[in-house]
Amino acid sequence: MYIGRFIVVGPDVAAYRVSSRSFPHRQIVERDEVLTVVPTEDADPTDNPYVSYNCVRPGGDAMVVGNGSHVDPIAEKLDLGYPARDALVSALLAMDFEKDDYDTPRIAGVVGEEEAYIGIVRRDALLVRAVDEPTLVATYEHDTPTDYDLAVDSAAAAARAVYDADFDHAVCAAGVTVDGATVDWAIVND
Repeated sequence: MYIGRFIVVGPDVAAYRVSSRSFPHRQIVERDEVLTVVPTEDADPTDNPYVSYNCVRPGGDAMVVGNGSHVDPIAEKLDLGYPARDALVSALLAMDFEKDDYDTPRIAGVVGEEEAYIGIVRRDALLVRAVDEPTLVATYEHDTPTDYDLAVDSAAAAARAVYDADFDHAVCAAGVTVDGATVDWAIVND
């Protein structure tokens, strides 16, 4: 089943997977403590604004994960002291769903030391909720936050678990864990 890009957010852990039929030649790279989705060297040139973006970024005392340029304003709002829920709501509402041929939803999550939130903005809804168990939301099919089994003990295991999840067209993945002031992340580019 193809569910597009997806995130899993839970207490102390988050993961993001790029799944794509249209732009499969992408990878995640680390740049200045931010994880960014970029085309690989063999990718066809494109002017599509949704192909490259920051997907994992620190903000305030938390980490933000998501499928597009909305990751940056969420992190910036956290840096300004916004509560995680408010940062998600305001950025997702302001940026709205992607204006592409599919009205692709924007998905994002915030994982902090004491709380975790997940959100999605679709053509027909904006949903943001606190989570206390790993929760998945995807751009297609699973576009409402749903409990998800992500029993991992490291960022590397989180990235690998979502990359290997039984959904079609895996491209790359990232995982992040938060343990007090210690943040760890990992990338899978297979």
